[in-house]
Amino acid sequence: MVGRLLLRGMIVGALAGILVFAFAHTFGEPLVDWAIGFEEKAAQAAGEAPEPEIVSRATQAGIGLFTGSVIFSTAIGGLFALVFSFVYGRISPHGARGTAALLALAAFVAISLVPDIKYPANPPAVGNADTIGARTELFFIMIVASIVGMIVAVGFGRRLAARYGTWNGAIIAGIGYILFVALIQSLLPSINEVPEQFSAVVLWRFRITSLGMHAILWATLGLAFGAWAERILPLTRYRGNATLRRA
Repeated sequence: MVGRLLLRGMIVGALAGILVFAFAHTFGEPLVDWAIGFEEKAAQAAGEAPEPEIVSRATQAGIGLFTGSVIFSTAIGGLFALVFSFVYGRISPHGARGTAALLALAAFVAISLVPDIKYPANPPAVGNADTIGARTELFFIMIVASIVGMIVAVGFGRRLAARYGTWNGAIIAGIGYILFVALIQSLLPSINEVPEQFSAVVLWRFRITSLGMHAILWATLGLAFGAWAERILPLTRYRGNATLRRA
């Protein structure tokens, strides 16, 4: 069963990758072109020699972007299916569609939204090349902290639900997660390396587009995978910490 779910997760992930590519190519690449043009003009003004183009922009924005989007999304789809196989029927009374939707929403918040609030995506010309290592480390620290906080919040919410009810338990656990994330974000250093003349509109649109790509990925996994998985999974009934399955 897990193998069948894994295959379906990877197929849905590949489909999500195609949708992500179409969105990024339409809305993201024009912003990247603008940022590259800004970077080239700044280099010319500083008297710097232009960097050699190892891979053409047409390749980057076309087959390169398509390949990267599909491979990454396929891998995420496989991981999503494995996590779904573990949590299905164990943490909520919902069926396959509900479980997949809630799992995708939690993943989007923990992996995409929360880290992007502290360290949002930047287009070319934004960021110092000398600090890329440190910025990458801080970004992944934020992701790990957010995921750990989400897992703890879900476990805490289940315990609270037994005493205060599902809604009250979820609200209390959600508040706890927000406070934990706020604490971690306040402890981690901020990074602001945006050039003064860089367009605020372009920067804002790029970051919104980047977040939109993640939203498309997780929404496709949550909705399409849940609907497909429902066809092969046995009926599941959830009773507190016990799960009953029958074909």
